[in-house]
Amino acid sequence: MRAVDPAARVRAALRQHAPVLSGAAAWHVLGAGKASVSMLRAAFESVETTPASALCIAPWGVSGLPDGVHLCVGGHPVPSAGSVDAGARALALAEACGERDLLLVLLSGGASALMAAPASGIALGDKQGTTAQLLQRGADIRALNVVRKHLSRIKGGRLAAASRARTLCLVVSDVVGDDLSIIASGPTVPDPSTFADALDVLDRFGGRRLYPPAVVRHLAHGAATGEEELPKPGDSRLARVTTYVLAGRVDALRGAAAAAADLGYRVCVHDPAVTGEARDAAIAHAGVVRAALCGEPSPVCVVSAGETTVTVRGGGRGGRNQEFAVASLPWLADIGRPVVLVSAGTDGIDGPTDAAGAVADDTSAVRAAAAGLSAEATLRDNDAYTFFAALGDLLITGPSGTNVGDIQTVVVGPAP
Repeated sequence: MRAVDPAARVRAALRQHAPVLSGAAAWHVLGAGKASVSMLRAAFESVETTPASALCIAPWGVSGLPDGVHLCVGGHPVPSAGSVDAGARALALAEACGERDLLLVLLSGGASALMAAPASGIALGDKQGTTAQLLQRGADIRALNVVRKHLSRIKGGRLAAASRARTLCLVVSDVVGDDLSIIASGPTVPDPSTFADALDVLDRFGGRRLYPPAVVRHLAHGAATGEEELPKPGDSRLARVTTYVLAGRVDALRGAAAAAADLGYRVCVHDPAVTGEARDAAIAHAGVVRAALCGEPSPVCVVSAGETTVTVRGGGRGGRNQEFAVASLPWLADIGRPVVLVSAGTDGIDGPTDAAGAVADDTSAVRAAAAGLSAEATLRDNDAYTFFAALGDLLITGPSGTNVGDIQTVVVGPAP
């Protein structure tokens, strides 16, 4: 977590961009996402002058923000009325900047839902229903954001396009591959996707009949006419914009590996991103761990990271990390060595729960059976939270103040 500390990364970046800030007639700052509070505080600490305007968009109320910062609390993962207020204020801030000003945008995961500005003819309920349906159908962040961008007046480069100021956007990435057009739905970068791509997402995740008619009509009209398409690469409105990633998944992996090495473990870093359906990714992870143990009798730590999805079929409660942990129980019991697995969201939030994830070990299956719990039934009902709550093995940290996706750590004891 120290390796992806957003405040430290912002301070370093603003030292590098000090001439740009000092040369502006005035500077304005907008922070949006799960790391917005710490990023915004770091900006205030790093710049000698006070911003002309400052807006913080977060998923929860906070205290101790610098004087003059307006706080908006949005909804996540489904946008709320607070998200719409936040989107309107963000657009107003961007539009009010002068040509000689600097707009500093501090983005992190979660901003897509927290900062919403529905397109003409799209109601908040339409966006809420669409987002909820896509999440339930197991859409990954890329597919989800293609649709979100085409229902918005702020995403897909439109925030930066609304401003006359020079824009500097610093990003903490929760997206595998750090695609700037996907992180927070890319409000400051050009977007290559189209209305037709958004319609294709609806078709792939349940079909258009499952989505609000206003959403389908809006996307179909855009695909047919080409009107209101997102800013594309080469758009002159984005020529004064600089956007880059401060920290992401790979940085978290490096930090975890260094910490494990300091503790004396032989470390195996699994570089490929852990993606796909959580229960399938968990089964595949057994092969990664077994390969790391091959011929190695001493304690081993395997670290990996990514972001899985869950197709919700049951009526239970949980998140992708908790489901990953439940699905890992069979192979954890068969390793033949003491083993502990933690799968957790680096933001401290796993799905619509208060847990960051869960802990599972080689005794979990036996303890669950003794408590009358079934891993198979838990997976059928997507009820991993109840399962791990009964075992006392939920990982509850509270919001971490950063967000670079999920991380899995498997610690294996010495061979017998």
